[in-house]
Amino acid sequence: MKITDMNWQMVEDYLERDDRAILPLGSTEQHAGLSLSVDSILSEKVAADAAEQLGVPVFPVVAYGLTPYFLGYPGSISLRVDTYTRIVRDILNCMAAQGFRRILIVNGHGGNQPAGALAIEWMAENPGVAVKFHNWWNAPKTFARVQEIDTVASHASWMENFPWTRLPGVELPTQQKPMIDLGRMRVMDPKGVRAYLGDGNFGGYYQRSDEEMQSIWDVAVEETRALLEGPWA
Repeated sequence: MKITDMNWQMVEDYLERDDRAILPLGSTEQHAGLSLSVDSILSEKVAADAAEQLGVPVFPVVAYGLTPYFLGYPGSISLRVDTYTRIVRDILNCMAAQGFRRILIVNGHGGNQPAGALAIEWMAENPGVAVKFHNWWNAPKTFARVQEIDTVASHASWMENFPWTRLPGVELPTQQKPMIDLGRMRVMDPKGVRAYLGDGNFGGYYQRSDEEMQSIWDVAVEETRALLEGPWA
């Protein structure tokens, strides 16, 4: 259940019987022809779908992340690393103070890795609270399913093209885009990144069947739910 569908009394009642919660992390950045909110949409939805059977509350997604390389694309917003880790730390501090003792961070954006390092540091400072950091899209079982379908999969390609990340009226290319040189891109400034990437897809087809995408989603939800169910120590 989402925190947005609860009031404070409901949360207080929940904490009398359970201490688990999910914090999704996303990003607002270019995804070629897909929504700028792909990473936020997917992390929050996989968290909510995984938690539904267990009744674990899902906090609103942190919709801004670390994506300085995409600032040449209008609509892409990036926080500073210090700002970002302070935000995540403040959220964790509040959750712990209210009684949440098992927190699953479901991350939807590769650039947010500093939050994973922060979680380790934060746990050392807050004994008795366990935090798991989960990159849902490249977790072992989920990524294995992606690779079974198509080994050429990347940012803004078919592997992020779900019915809930598409935009109405936007037609995507049908050809397979060659993979970029990621190492080369990493040394470019935002203007150079845009010139190099063009539409923003890193490489691969832009879309595959809904049946294939649902099979990936089913694995991702189960893999995320398994982390909620434990072990936690």
